[in-house]
Amino acid sequence: MKETILLFNPPEKDRLLKIEMALFPLHIRLRRVESPEYNQPLGVLAGVREIAPAEGTYDGPELPDTMFVFCFLSENRLNQALAALRKCGAGPFPYKAVLTPTNSTWTAPDCFTEIRREHEALHPQ
Repeated sequence: MKETILLFNPPEKDRLLKIEMALFPLHIRLRRVESPEYNQPLGVLAGVREIAPAEGTYDGPELPDTMFVFCFLSENRLNQALAALRKCGAGPFPYKAVLTPTNSTWTAPDCFTEIRREHEALHPQ
């Protein structure tokens, strides 16, 4: 599978350009996922053929913040991508996940809810 980063609720144009420029030298595909696709399992959005697509389109609210899902990256490539995102000055981006067999069947809102819950548990206000 091709190294891919799924981007949900992308930031405004200038920050998005910084993200694109940071990832360009790494040759990692950045796929901006539009909100009507949020009902699709993450694995489907990443191109996993073994996961069945969902029917219909998502008509719920936009995610509260930007979310990245890293798909098919080795540990080294993941670290390179994370370093590039930190250095580009577009962040911070607290909502990040790696595609796993467990979350590959989740929708974007499900994944965001879980990441936010974990983030809040690790960083209490």
